[in-house]
Amino acid sequence: MATPIALVGIGKIARDQHVPSLSASPDWTLAATVSRHGGVDGVDHYTDLASMLAARPDIPVVSLCLPPVPRFAYADAALKAGRHVMLEKPPGATLAECHALQALADRQGLSLYASWHSRSAGMVAPAKAWLAGKTIRKLAVTWKEDVRRWHPGQDWIFEAGGMGVFDPGINALSIVTEILPDPIHVTGATLHVPANRQAPIAVQMAFHHPTAQVTADLDFLQTGEQTWTIEIETDQGNMSLTFGGSLMYLDGVEQPGADPDPMRAEYPRLYSHMAHLVATAQSDVDLSPMVHVADAFTLGRRETAAPFDF
Repeated sequence: MATPIALVGIGKIARDQHVPSLSASPDWTLAATVSRHGGVDGVDHYTDLASMLAARPDIPVVSLCLPPVPRFAYADAALKAGRHVMLEKPPGATLAECHALQALADRQGLSLYASWHSRSAGMVAPAKAWLAGKTIRKLAVTWKEDVRRWHPGQDWIFEAGGMGVFDPGINALSIVTEILPDPIHVTGATLHVPANRQAPIAVQMAFHHPTAQVTADLDFLQTGEQTWTIEIETDQGNMSLTFGGSLMYLDGVEQPGADPDPMRAEYPRLYSHMAHLVATAQSDVDLSPMVHVADAFTLGRRETAAPFDF
């Protein structure tokens, strides 16, 4: 029997990914939405979380699709009300609040899932398997997309806590931290912050790795074709992941097994994993991608970029 779930935050990502994934899922029934800006046709709707929690004790799971800064208060309230919680990426605005939510979920005996949708791209698992046992010599992330296309008018993304270009860039970091056999850490970064904003619009990063040169080039002003690529050189050949981890090439040859509709494949896997976590009374809160973002803000040099407006 499908489990009732509430979706909090009905913005672009919720309508593009969460709602279709839940509608098609055998594990879940979208039983309620919470948002000040409208709901989903045919689904009970509430304008605040407290009202939903009070009115719907039958809903055991809450999925949060809010921007990072307000997310802690919602997750805290849901967990204290005895509900399992799934967090859209990034799981919070700070590492400390994510640790606090994990501790609270553990005390409450509830499942908490910090979801990283790019890890569910179709070729991430094969890439991880291929890299096992190889010596990596170079890894280069190139993650460039158009903020006006993916976040139209969403000023919050450039406010403090919004993360700027790290909002998509953390997707690349989530893949890198999943597929690399050895851990990495930030050794340097340059953050280009628009003169009228608080968060970077472009970032270059360098990392320590025991055998490889590791870099990342992130840009939020890419027009035309979008670039979501990870190139890796090893002692046994070269691999590239493109289209956000949906396509894999070995020495230039595309590998079989790609999803036929990669833009719709990741979120169904997230919700399937959430169903498993709830059924087995587990949590999944890996914060390693956020550690790299926090380190870049701590260690990185800031350069003033041209003002940005949508």
